[in-house]
Amino acid sequence: MRTFTYEEAQSHLPIVSGLMLRAIEAKRMIDSVESEISEFSQRNFIIGGLLPDVHHFARRRAARDKAVQEIKDTVAEIRAIGVQVKDLDMGLLDFPCKVDGEVVLLCWKMGEESIAHWHGLEEGFRGRKPIDESIRRGTRQLPN
Repeated sequence: MRTFTYEEAQSHLPIVSGLMLRAIEAKRMIDSVESEISEFSQRNFIIGGLLPDVHHFARRRAARDKAVQEIKDTVAEIRAIGVQVKDLDMGLLDFPCKVDGEVVLLCWKMGEESIAHWHGLEEGFRGRKPIDESIRRGTRQLPN
């Protein structure tokens, strides 16, 4: 597992945030198509006898399939950098960081201007704590 210093993680943020935005937009496309298909199916179940516009739904499914591939490719690109994709709905990324010989995760969420939080490997998003100067330096004494 690759680890980042705080400065390295910050320097990668413009690249990975752009990639994350691309993945989020692709997920929105998938959600839109799934919603449209589900809505048609429900209406057809209730009313019955509705004929789908086959060409329209074929184009929408092709767009969905393209968006699925876009997400796979984009997430793979983010992971290749060494960053962990945690949640596409929230736009959540973690950067592994070694602090006093232990790995912690520098945590960034879409919409935040910089990486301002960290958490332990087992804590997750709810365990986020503000980054202080010792985390920036990589010399924090972590509790056991």
